[in-house]
Amino acid sequence: MFKIHPKMKNTLITLLLLLTSISSHAQDISGSWYGIIKIQGMELRLVLNIHKTADGYTTTMDSPDQGAKGIPVNTTSFKDSVLKISITNMKFEYEGKLNKDNHIIGNVTQGLQSIPIILTREKIERLRPQEPQQPYPYYSEDLTFENKNAGIVLAGTLTLPKKEGKFPAVVLISGSGPNNRDEEILGHKPFLVISDYLTKNGIAVLRFDDRGTAKSKGNHGKATSLDFASDVESAVNYLLTREEIIKSKIGLIGHSEGGLIAPMVAVNSKDVSFIVLLAGPGIPGDQLLLLQQVLTGRAMGMSETDLQKNKKFFEGAFQLITKSIDKDTLRKELKIYAKKVAMETPTKETDRPKGMTDEQVNNMKMSTSLTPWMQYFLKHDPALVLEKVKCPVLAINGSKDLQVPPKENLKAIKNALSKGGNKQAIIQEIPNLNHLFQESKTGSISEYGSIEQTFSPSVLTLMLHWLKIQTK
Repeated sequence: MFKIHPKMKNTLITLLLLLTSISSHAQDISGSWYGIIKIQGMELRLVLNIHKTADGYTTTMDSPDQGAKGIPVNTTSFKDSVLKISITNMKFEYEGKLNKDNHIIGNVTQGLQSIPIILTREKIERLRPQEPQQPYPYYSEDLTFENKNAGIVLAGTLTLPKKEGKFPAVVLISGSGPNNRDEEILGHKPFLVISDYLTKNGIAVLRFDDRGTAKSKGNHGKATSLDFASDVESAVNYLLTREEIIKSKIGLIGHSEGGLIAPMVAVNSKDVSFIVLLAGPGIPGDQLLLLQQVLTGRAMGMSETDLQKNKKFFEGAFQLITKSIDKDTLRKELKIYAKKVAMETPTKETDRPKGMTDEQVNNMKMSTSLTPWMQYFLKHDPALVLEKVKCPVLAINGSKDLQVPPKENLKAIKNALSKGGNKQAIIQEIPNLNHLFQESKTGSISEYGSIEQTFSPSVLTLMLHWLKIQTK
């Protein structure tokens, strides 16, 4: 999903490591501290759990909005009411002062960004009215299954309308970046909401943690969409072993990148009977990311001049990547390109981070370009796969989706399916929904966390109606 661009998501994960174990010779700061860090228009809750020891303090970090708990942290100092943190390998620094109101007020500095954060003792709650609460009125089982080809074990949850019986089933496929089985983001758990709704209405659902995430084994950072597709195939194979599942009625529901993966699996597996694409890409990856950068940047208030400058820079970088066949050669070419652009379009010293050159800034912008995932994604054209899909397809996008824009992608999906002769497709754009299928005002990423709704009820109803037809 390009619910969050991988580069941005990596930045978010890095920020979670900001608070480390603490030593102090003054106030006792043990206990839980709560704060919100604002990054690229979004608000992420952070919880610092500090425990007093004989030598000072030890600390763990939670990020409720990303579903992360108990993150171990490194050592820092707390002296004269000042908390100082420095993580050298991440070029990350934090300094905050404990004031008389029992607040720690400070700033995070990392890479291109300096971000204020205030830590308090007051717990910060998010209202998510759609999130189901236990006990559930259906059977829920935590389980593991193996991807034998990859040699990894994946962990997930299977929900059944009843413990005994036979039911149609779907596998949920998450978007880009490391996601847990609920596809948790900014306090929302869209896959939990979808699973709950479908299971209550007679459909079994299998959702699982991405490889290398939460309780699943493997290495997420070295995987591509093709690797994730093999994980989904393993999930389908697992469902075939369950006596509660109707073998001829197994489908896939993929969100964002999951909507790119679902057709890949459907083409390779005769056991996939239907697929649902929620904000699935239809245009090549390089085109999608360029379009995404302009739309999301504009929503965050970037000037048109900066937007076009940024677009031109990445167009050149993406061209090198899509034509490359050797990683070492590509690394050299990107370095030369970063230097060339820095010389041709220098920026004012005040417009870049202190102590960094334009070339260093350009290299940082492209830092994720050499990952296996990014190189595969930029080169991949989903239309070529969609042309081979023969099973029924439901493709839905929100009209305010800025990450997988509906106009360009739904058109490409429709054309590809039509070219392949698939006459069992429904393509639909839903008004006022963003990339997460929330009812939104602008579609901006910054709205995701502030919206109470997790997933549009109208889309849940639409999906269920279509699935009932496919599973008669």
